[in-house]
Amino acid sequence: MIKPTVRHLMIPDVQAKPGVNTDHLTWIGRYLVDKKPDAIICIGDFADMPSLSSYDKGKASFEGRRYVKDIQAARDAMDKLLAPMYQYNDSASRKNKYEPLMVMTLGNHEKRIDRAAESQPELGGLISYDDLPYEDWEVYDYLEPVFIDEICYSHFMANPMTGNPYSGSCANILQKVGCSFMAGHAQKLDAATRFTVKGVQQWGIVAGACYTHNEGYKGHQGNYHWRGVVMANDVKNGSFDPMFVSLDYLKRRYS
Repeated sequence: MIKPTVRHLMIPDVQAKPGVNTDHLTWIGRYLVDKKPDAIICIGDFADMPSLSSYDKGKASFEGRRYVKDIQAARDAMDKLLAPMYQYNDSASRKNKYEPLMVMTLGNHEKRIDRAAESQPELGGLISYDDLPYEDWEVYDYLEPVFIDEICYSHFMANPMTGNPYSGSCANILQKVGCSFMAGHAQKLDAATRFTVKGVQQWGIVAGACYTHNEGYKGHQGNYHWRGVVMANDVKNGSFDPMFVSLDYLKRRYS
């Protein structure tokens, strides 16, 4: 049983990969030390793993991709995120360490490792989730729902009949799921709220972008979307006050 907390910080998809700037993770790390949320949830796709993408194989853009480079990019990104916390806790005069609950829900990009090992038996024992830099996190399998203070966290909320993400708005998903949730995966920001007959306010939030680079496959207009982290304040019984913290703000305040 996960102990009760009162403030959560959800980090959407980082999609760390070779060649992209991840300085924003230092800003987020400083924000974490400043605000000290009780729980930090990485919602998945922290590592992009482009070398294992089945969509790009055979294309010119696939040339030069390597698994070891993907893993190293993820490790470098995680170091940036956690360095402010390590520095804070290593202070010689620090009596009260900052030790939040840290949860990682794996995304479909991390799942590429498992799928590659399954489809190519010769890779068995050579690649695994253990290669990822998630040693400091409680790691949950792809699409395994994690409940913290009655908020459901998962990379996306899946239709149980298909395993695919629920379509439509957050209001539609909230009605189907029936409880407060936060998810990533979709590169957008969408939120909906409702009250139950017991007077409990529920929230559904989808926020799937926590990176500064643009994705070529999305074209010029597709890269116009919100990027940032989501703070849940005053969490109690699945109810909370959401605060959407953009990367633009974090850059101004913590770079």
